[in-house]
Amino acid sequence: MADNSTPLTFTSFENVIDGKLSSTELKRHTVNPSTLEANPDVPVSTQHEVDKTIAAAQAAAESWAKVPWVERKKAVEAYADALEAHATEFGNLLVREMGLALSAAEFEVHWGVEWLRDFCKLSLPDKEINADCGRQVIERYVPVGVGVGIIPWNGPVILACGKIAPALLTGNALILKPSPFAPYSVLKMAELGLQFFPRGVLQALSGHDDLGPLLTTHPDVGKVSFTGSGAVAKKVMKSCSTNLTRVSFELGGNDPAIVCGDVDPATVAQKIGTIALLRSGQLCMAVKRVYIHESIYDAVLAELVKHFEGVKVGDGFEKDTVVGPLSNQPQYERVKELLANIEETKLDVLPKGGPSIEGLKGFFIKPILVANPPDDARVVVEEPFGPILPVMKWSDEADVIQRANDTSYGLGASVWSKDLAQADRIGNRLQAGNIWINTHAELQASTAFACHKQSGYGSELGVDGLKNWCNVQAVYTRTFS
Repeated sequence: MADNSTPLTFTSFENVIDGKLSSTELKRHTVNPSTLEANPDVPVSTQHEVDKTIAAAQAAAESWAKVPWVERKKAVEAYADALEAHATEFGNLLVREMGLALSAAEFEVHWGVEWLRDFCKLSLPDKEINADCGRQVIERYVPVGVGVGIIPWNGPVILACGKIAPALLTGNALILKPSPFAPYSVLKMAELGLQFFPRGVLQALSGHDDLGPLLTTHPDVGKVSFTGSGAVAKKVMKSCSTNLTRVSFELGGNDPAIVCGDVDPATVAQKIGTIALLRSGQLCMAVKRVYIHESIYDAVLAELVKHFEGVKVGDGFEKDTVVGPLSNQPQYERVKELLANIEETKLDVLPKGGPSIEGLKGFFIKPILVANPPDDARVVVEEPFGPILPVMKWSDEADVIQRANDTSYGLGASVWSKDLAQADRIGNRLQAGNIWINTHAELQASTAFACHKQSGYGSELGVDGLKNWCNVQAVYTRTFS
């Protein structure tokens, strides 16, 4: 292990390969999405770095798998403590890297720490199937070896923690590949890991979009865990098929929230509005569509307008900022193109004045509501991944369930009602991996985060998340006679 007295700085960023910081001849950088100022340089990795990193991971995986679970757990717990100690620096980095409001950035770091610690409370003991008459059968889980975790730009710290903990606890070596749009915090997390894990156990490579295929097609990678878009996931699955590499996916969502007629309009609007604007709407499990019972539609819509008008849009370091910029220019252009479609189709946009915003330099869009658009409108069918929220009416329970399920996504859905029997009845018919009643977007590391339909495959959390980093092995033993 590296000397854990080595200070962690947040001004330079390098690959982490075989227990050392490693640079490359070619460099690149992103921009701060609030100010458009250049962020620091990061490496651009090539096949040379990939081969070196995977070779180091192979050597590390063999020895790390022999370390008892309790010792691996202690290392992850110590890593969590260190990440928590650097929460302020990582929070500031997330503001500059992806435009988060500082409060949201600091929350992400602490949430990641919580996930690391909660994973350490789980285990995968051997399971005895039967033991009688001189015969014993046991199921056990063994590590896949070398894993690759591909991290998106919209939650680099929390999603890296969701791969680091289960991969390392189960005895694997892990290579993190951050998004080209948000490489900084992931590289620094791997650098922090040098203080707690043997060389090669936790590594990270930065690069362009061509780096991913170099990793996913490599014959010595045993598992790829990808979080990102469905379009890219299909490419990852195709490349992993070359070597039958195991995969798990957590992809996009178009989460509906069904609001029943018995709730308080102001309370439900505040809660749904807050969740919808998390990370400026750039959260896979944020509320993306709202269906409000016609008896309270106007009242809830009015309260949502108040909420959207009241949030501060600005640089994440400014006091009271709630909604920061879109995190990068490609996403900013995608959202602007959707806004153009909303304008072309003459949908009703609230608050009046629309999404334009003056006086800010970065990728800023003012949050808007789209009142009662048709079900086939793009803003309803597509995942906006920005501060745009369509709000529709419903009257018939069976009809709203059908409308909520009419999507290729199946990440999450919520029902809001004082009548828990009604909420449970509706929730049981929703086609999503995560159902929330009178809440939304709650996750915990001890519980599987399931993905239905085209929202993913496998689970990153819970005991199932641990199993996804393993091969199951059956052992049959008979006494010798």
